[in-house]
Amino acid sequence: MRIIDNTLSYLRESLVNHQENDMTKQIADKLERNGYKNEEEFVRNLNEEEMEYLDQVVKKELNYARNAEDEVRAGQLREIYELLF
Repeated sequence: MRIIDNTLSYLRESLVNHQENDMTKQIADKLERNGYKNEEEFVRNLNEEEMEYLDQVVKKELNYARNAEDEVRAGQLREIYELLF
């Protein structure tokens, strides 16, 4: 059994809110298939198009977490966001 990084768990949960999009499915599949050890490893494996798309998704999810005053979730998503560019 693989143990996934907490930050990547929050990302996976956030992707569920956008699962109607093909790019979301592509990123989620990549996340599932590769069993990344941490968010740095995951982000390094994204192509430019995936990074740009994820930038928008994570930005929306970060705003939602802040508005909900969920500092733990916001902190985890911020880690991914800061690595994207």
